[in-house]
Amino acid sequence: MKKFIFLLLIAISFNASAQQAKEVYLFSYFKNNGQDGLHLAYSYDGLKWTALKGDSSFLTPMVSKDKLMRDPCIIRGADGIFHMVWTDSWTDKGIGYASSADMIHWSEQQQLPVMEKEANALNCWAPEITYDKASKTYMIYWATTIKGKYPTDTLVEKGYNHRIYYITTKDFKTYTPTKLLFDPGFNSIDATIVPDGKRFIMFFKDETPRPPQKNIKIAYADKLTGPYSKPLDPITGNYWAEGPTTLRVGDKWIVYFDKYTQHKYGAVTSTDLKSWTEISDQISLPKGIRHGTILKITPEELAKIVHPADKK
Repeated sequence: MKKFIFLLLIAISFNASAQQAKEVYLFSYFKNNGQDGLHLAYSYDGLKWTALKGDSSFLTPMVSKDKLMRDPCIIRGADGIFHMVWTDSWTDKGIGYASSADMIHWSEQQQLPVMEKEANALNCWAPEITYDKASKTYMIYWATTIKGKYPTDTLVEKGYNHRIYYITTKDFKTYTPTKLLFDPGFNSIDATIVPDGKRFIMFFKDETPRPPQKNIKIAYADKLTGPYSKPLDPITGNYWAEGPTTLRVGDKWIVYFDKYTQHKYGAVTSTDLKSWTEISDQISLPKGIRHGTILKITPEELAKIVHPADKK
């Protein structure tokens, strides 16, 4: 009886918190090599994150020869549907895509063959989606190395020298041809783009291996499809960082990233996108979390995906 009452109080507390919150932040991510699929965590303040469904998978990967679901990016479309893309393989020329109305029931998974016309394309990594309200267009973008296209430091890059490429769509049925989105003159990967008024901000990883950068930088553009400005100075500290994702909480920007050599997550914050403060010691995320993205959902939507184990 005491255990029942305790669990009941926890459940009531959870529901009360959800009702008080006007919106909830949802983190989509993967664990290990991405073989078990999509993981989700939620937060009310952007600092403390709690894994959902006991930190088990919401969706098992089914496409590509490797059947992976790395770097999941989910956005809420203008149609009210959640659209997701992900890295489905280490070496394929496509990316995974699926959609859902509730984060539980997903459409049949597809592989978008975004680099199939590039004979020397080695990969398609860390895809994301950004919506342009002005043109009512979605842009899907990712990092690819096209062998021989850019000079490569073979001693440390193992043949990889990424640039950011993109396609656009209005309905996730027909897509424009693949084009180059961003070439800052060095190995770049893990781009995430967010609107800020009339401009767009790209946060991305400088992958330069020698002398090592391995940090997060910013570039700006007046249009979603570019051209993007020359990158600014790093916003992350003296450690290797990758996989940035952003969140606006009040007047603060928070950029989260994977401190992958330290096997933990970090974050920096700013109110002006110029001066950044390290807040890695203030965040708490599920153990083993890897590269993902954040979106906002309603308390009602969260309630639908909460598993009984999450209330214990």
